[in-house]
Amino acid sequence: MSSRSSTMKLTIHALIALGACLLAPASGSFVSAANAQNVDWQKVDQTLGRKPAVSDDVHRYGFPRTDLSVTLDGVTIKPALALGGWVAFKPGHGGVMVMGDLVLLETEINPVMAKMIAGGLEITAVHNHLLRASPATFYMHVAGQGDPVKLASAIHDALAESKTPLTVAAPASPPPAVDLDTAKLDQIIGVKGQANGGVYQFNVKRRDPITQDGTALTPVGPMGVAIGINFQPTGGGKAAITGDFVLTGDEVNPVIQALRAHGIEVTALHSHMLDEQPRLFFMHFWANDDAVKLAEGLRAALDKTASTKS
Repeated sequence: MSSRSSTMKLTIHALIALGACLLAPASGSFVSAANAQNVDWQKVDQTLGRKPAVSDDVHRYGFPRTDLSVTLDGVTIKPALALGGWVAFKPGHGGVMVMGDLVLLETEINPVMAKMIAGGLEITAVHNHLLRASPATFYMHVAGQGDPVKLASAIHDALAESKTPLTVAAPASPPPAVDLDTAKLDQIIGVKGQANGGVYQFNVKRRDPITQDGTALTPVGPMGVAIGINFQPTGGGKAAITGDFVLTGDEVNPVIQALRAHGIEVTALHSHMLDEQPRLFFMHFWANDDAVKLAEGLRAALDKTASTKS
């Protein structure tokens, strides 16, 4: 065989191999919409013992610490204000992408962490959100990818190491009314809020695209990348506020300055994820004062961010 013929055969084989590589799905590619519909959500619901809130293709499961009585500066914190743990499932490569934020006591951190790791979940952050709370609460952020039922089972088993309620109890009574001028708060914050368990909550989405492992997390709020602002009435038009701003690095100090200038305490600054794009920082805050005054301070801080208005 001539060297020219050998070279041609090698070239053809190389082209065939290259074509196969180009046609084959990348290991990090995400499942199609058709495959996403094949997730057995009913089985995930059964494994976690609760129904989710569904937004687009994201299923978010709440794990509020209704078992805890936490006070801060004389305010008894409602679960919806700062004790609402959650995990969210989004169809992705190999099944689903999972992200979550779980509320734990100090003694629960290591047992829950050990079970999470054994079940194939990653720990992406452990930290405070509040200061001076009694008892102190900590927040464990988790992430994972793979089979949705296996991940749900791992999360359930890990939370069983804590006193997080795993059975959803029927509400004993209707939630208390939110005794605030919510229409005024909506006007100031610039988006429509929603009452939840006696707390008035805002989710303010960022305008810029945010991705994690190639998956778009915006404009989806349930994956934990929307700015969260919560108002809990404390009487006489006052409210305790907390939540977290989702910020790029250049927004951090302008937002700190805006909050502090309006009497709002910055209680934590940290990451929640490991390899999101762009890099994000999460700033938690606290105040208990006139609700309208605090809303104006929060609006001044929001004006320093690439966030949306309705």
